[in-house]
Amino acid sequence: MKQVNNFNAGPATLPLEVMLQIQDELLDLQGTSLSILEISHRSKEYENINGETQQLLKDLLNIPTDYKVLFLQGGASTQFAMVPMNFL
Repeated sequence: MKQVNNFNAGPATLPLEVMLQIQDELLDLQGTSLSILEISHRSKEYENINGETQQLLKDLLNIPTDYKVLFLQGGASTQFAMVPMNFL
């Protein structure tokens, strides 16, 4: 398999070890017999993934403990629209 670099905006190339873990867990996430695509966003497994990801991001970027991390969809266009919405 040839690994390529993607310098476009949006999705980026992931390290091979991450892709292999995704491949391994796609059909059976942490012994649940379900994939991340199939579990509820309210499930214990998802909450653990979300909490760990938030903490790793806080650690990586030195985000103060009194700040929250939000994962939002929509991309740059939605983020530009959210600025005036926050002022309302």
